[in-house]
Amino acid sequence: QAELGVNEHHQKEVVSYMRFARFKRGMCLKTVDSCFQDLKDSRLVEETFTVDEVMDMLDGLQSVVHSEVESELINTTYTNVLLLRQLFSQAEKWYLKLQTDVSDLENRELLDQVAEFEKSEYTSSNKKSTADPIKPKLAPLNEGGSELLNKTVAHLQEENEKLKTRLRTIETQATAALDEKSKLEKSLRDLQMIQGDQKNNANQDITELENKVAALKSQFEKTLNDTTANQKFLEEDLVTTKHNLLKVQDQLSTAEKELEKKFQQTAAYRNMKEILTKKNDQIKDLRRRLSK
Repeated sequence: QAELGVNEHHQKEVVSYMRFARFKRGMCLKTVDSCFQDLKDSRLVEETFTVDEVMDMLDGLQSVVHSEVESELINTTYTNVLLLRQLFSQAEKWYLKLQTDVSDLENRELLDQVAEFEKSEYTSSNKKSTADPIKPKLAPLNEGGSELLNKTVAHLQEENEKLKTRLRTIETQATAALDEKSKLEKSLRDLQMIQGDQKNNANQDITELENKVAALKSQFEKTLNDTTANQKFLEEDLVTTKHNLLKVQDQLSTAEKELEKKFQQTAAYRNMKEILTKKNDQIKDLRRRLSK
């Protein structure tokens, strides 16, 4: 690390910029000096001046110096922006994000350190502040960039090895999955063949069962028809039998009435009736006597 806390390459870049800034500062001071010299040469030609004339000369000088200093300060700001742009553009190529701390720009201690560095740099080199300006250009990255590049390459190689290892693992898993898939497909084909055979056997069984059902249905229909015919015949026979029964019952009732009528007309019936009448009278008489 050099005196400014940066590596040697960056310190050289700082020195180059300080030379450029020193040259611009010298040019600005020369311009201010020329403004005063022009005033002396063009206005101070008489021995006495009035207050108004002096005020007018000072106002004109102030305006000229103010314009020159403002222009130089603006140009310095734009120059610093261009310098930062070069640094940021170079950093972005390496996907870096630089940060600045504006508060350090007013750090008196750091400013004194830079002033001391400039003094020692120009004292040791014995160079004049009026040296020819050098256009600052960013040199190609050397050791620092190579180190970063090497780290990036090593990181990428490490990532590459990890990806290769992961790829081999995935290939192994894919091979195992393909083998498992082949086994499952073979098992599926065997199962489909077994299901096909079972389906054929089932179709045969279903056909036989359908034939049996059809035969049973035909037999049932025949039995049902026979049963219906027998039932109809039995119903007709039952109706006939019922009519005959009613007819016989009527005949029997008539015969019983005739028989009773005939029985009532016989002497035995009359005698029996008289005896029953007498017995009834006797029973009634006995009941009266018993009640008394």
